[in-house]
Amino acid sequence: MAASRLIGDYPVIGIRPTIDGRRGALQVRESLEEQTMNMAKSAAKLFTDNLKYSNGEPVKVVIADTTIGRVAESAACASKFQKEGVSITLTVTPCWCYGAETMDMDPMTIKGVWGFNGTERPGAVYLASVLATHAQKGLPAFGIYGHDVQEADDTSIPADVEEKLLRFGRAAVAAASMRGKSYLQIGSICMGIGGSIIDPAFIEEYLGMRVESVDEVEIIRRMTEGIYDHAEFERALAWTKEKCKEGFDKNPEFIQKSREEKDADWEFVVKMMVIIKDLMNGNPSLPEGCEEEKVGHNALAAGFQGQRQWTDFYPNCDFAEAMLNTSFDWNGAREPYVLATENDVLNGLGMMFMKLLTNRAQIFADVRTYWSGEAVKRATGYEIEGKAKEANGFIHLINSGAACLDACGEAKDENGNGVMKPWYDVTEEDQEAILNATTWNPADRGYFRGGGYSSRFLTTAEMPATMIRLNLVKGLGPVLQIAEGWTINLPEEVSDKLWKRTDYTWPCTWFAPRCTGTGAFRDAYEVMNHWGANHGAISYGHIGADLITMCSMLRIPVCMHNVPEEKIFRPAAWNAFGMDAEGADFRACQTYGPLYK
Repeated sequence: MAASRLIGDYPVIGIRPTIDGRRGALQVRESLEEQTMNMAKSAAKLFTDNLKYSNGEPVKVVIADTTIGRVAESAACASKFQKEGVSITLTVTPCWCYGAETMDMDPMTIKGVWGFNGTERPGAVYLASVLATHAQKGLPAFGIYGHDVQEADDTSIPADVEEKLLRFGRAAVAAASMRGKSYLQIGSICMGIGGSIIDPAFIEEYLGMRVESVDEVEIIRRMTEGIYDHAEFERALAWTKEKCKEGFDKNPEFIQKSREEKDADWEFVVKMMVIIKDLMNGNPSLPEGCEEEKVGHNALAAGFQGQRQWTDFYPNCDFAEAMLNTSFDWNGAREPYVLATENDVLNGLGMMFMKLLTNRAQIFADVRTYWSGEAVKRATGYEIEGKAKEANGFIHLINSGAACLDACGEAKDENGNGVMKPWYDVTEEDQEAILNATTWNPADRGYFRGGGYSSRFLTTAEMPATMIRLNLVKGLGPVLQIAEGWTINLPEEVSDKLWKRTDYTWPCTWFAPRCTGTGAFRDAYEVMNHWGANHGAISYGHIGADLITMCSMLRIPVCMHNVPEEKIFRPAAWNAFGMDAEGADFRACQTYGPLYK
């Protein structure tokens, strides 16, 4: 697969097979060696077969050289793991072990423990004991224990155990992948939006990342002085002219740009994209004498200020934002970037969370309008149905062309259903379908005096989706909101009437959350009414459970969600913070505090 764009190794999962250390005439330990090591091998295979890094490579898993029965073997395992770059550990055992001697004591690793549910040996007793020891020492660990008793020689992984192992692995790899990387803000605060007021302490202490900042004028400097990859720019411009269809111009004739000016804008926005990519991750192909610029900022995510100081004078960044967030460009399918419009760092970080969990492109959108069934009928005569009716309405997700193009849902799965695929599964046929469903309309010069282009498409595929928002609350800290639901398809004439009431040149997605009839999820209105900001980050699939698990690793409490109770998986120590699961989450996160403080 593709090489990593970032400096620093991907996180490695280490498997720790722990065992009863007693030897002697009855050979207690010896009788358990094969079973214990087979558990480790089964877990390792499950991870490597199912988990991928963001560059598409299988997750790397290492197993301790021997089973771990006493502290010396724990130390040998820790030494090996340190050399291998292990930042996630899974301890596995079918039997009783000496907990405090065999547990992972590294405060910086993300920890899980799988205790085999069998009657021959007390794997469950060890699990309970060692989780209590983890809690006592302030080292939270996830406990994994199968629902049904297995035979001692059964090397299969039950479905419920597999689900928890993979949820733990996905979330841990995503959380650990952030460490040592950067968030790059190009510009600063945008139009008074709170999410663009960057908080370096939060990013450093909770995510293990650093904040890098450059002024937007750096893009103009690089354009003016020719500090970009000229060959790539020419290739990108030719591809754009061939593949990116220009749409209608909504501006009054007296303010529309001439053809010559529009062509110049195309060159400008393509060059912007090339330069922003170089700012994020560097480029060894920059011209001679640009050694400083070649190295980049090691940015896992970035944001562009834009409005208004930039867009009142220069073409907007919609093309760069949309295409970088998309899972392909002129080089074909490639790992999507994360570039937040308006430098809304909190929404950009939400996109980053979900991209790392799914390896899919992410949608950036305004959570713009709630449409009730009654309002839709009044405006269009249409009676809502399906998922929209179940939620008593839906939410209009729309923003000025920054959403990934994948969100149109024109990529198809093997059954012909519209999907957003992991980037490494996106075919040339998918790319063509997505591009054909998208037009690039001259920007609204009331909003963007400098011009530019906004992507325009309509999401017609009905897809499972998860919308989230990361917020910072004074006196509380970070919290996350999660709303699982579906993109919905309205009749074309209904969609048109509603869409035209806002900006008809921006990408449009209709979203119906899964509602429960109570609280923040009573209906779609209450979801929007409880939403913590004007923006949302949206991913394909129902991934709320993975987000809850990952947030517990990062010590970020979840303040609102509609994830089924049986899917929620947090460290075992959270059970000690009270019987109300969401309140316990807040108390545990406050007690343990940020991982990197």
